[in-house]
Amino acid sequence: MRAFRIAYDGRPFYGFQRQPDVPTVEDALLDALETLDVLDPNADPGRGVRPIPPGYAAAGRTDAGVSALAQTVAFEAPEWLTPRALNGELPESIHAWAHADVPKSADTNDGAGASGDFHATHDAIRRRYVYKLYAPDANPELASEALGRIAGEHDFAALTTDDSGTVRTLATEFERAEPYLVLGVSAGGFPRHLVRRIASLVRIVATGERPPSFVDAVLDGSSDPATDGVPTAAAEPLVLADVAYPDLEFVVDETAATDARAALAERSVRAATRARTIEQISEGIASGGERSHEGEEQVE
Repeated sequence: MRAFRIAYDGRPFYGFQRQPDVPTVEDALLDALETLDVLDPNADPGRGVRPIPPGYAAAGRTDAGVSALAQTVAFEAPEWLTPRALNGELPESIHAWAHADVPKSADTNDGAGASGDFHATHDAIRRRYVYKLYAPDANPELASEALGRIAGEHDFAALTTDDSGTVRTLATEFERAEPYLVLGVSAGGFPRHLVRRIASLVRIVATGERPPSFVDAVLDGSSDPATDGVPTAAAEPLVLADVAYPDLEFVVDETAATDARAALAERSVRAATRARTIEQISEGIASGGERSHEGEEQVE
């Protein structure tokens, strides 16, 4: 079995997990694997469900618009299937850039060992997300204090739509990179929307809308959800930055990584150009629109 590190720009996709009738990262991966003829030919996944490779699983199910540096998928792969081979069939927004061969088990009946008991979802011991929160007027000391209150073991029921699995132990990190607050959150797993609501909670405190003690009130349930509800922040600034496994050593495919950096850099330039165009339109509205110089001929 082989595990692949997958990086992607999540903006064009309706999340990672495959869905009918909308583009997802997983569908693009399975399209590539189907073209490469590595799906299980004997699989019978059920009506309307796509075949998958033997042993296939992914580390997480990122939401629509969320990107990844280290999404991890693992399955029984042929020896020739390297990250660069996989990239040959993937769109420019998705790139495999490293791989790890899963160690063989020592307790198999044939003595040869097997890796079929590895599961990319269940065997992950830590997931790390990074959220780049645009907050030019925020107080970084208040942001750091808010994150400090969030760290540790808490019941995060007020910050997720999940009904169970809400008690988690989180590690947090913080960096000020003008005009952003860069929030890092790590745990074994995360309830739905938790990191994005943490980002909103930090913003509420860091901008002075609420005092740091508001974090405690949200976590202990003494705040009023009807009036103090914490919204879900936008998905686009969220990145699945790392997934850790105790027995995997990933090897970077230098050619695949170089190609991925180049393709993502081009997407970054296009995004920056688009952002500047929108700024120009906004500035034009603020100034009353473009005006030709008096006496000059106007050309359509």
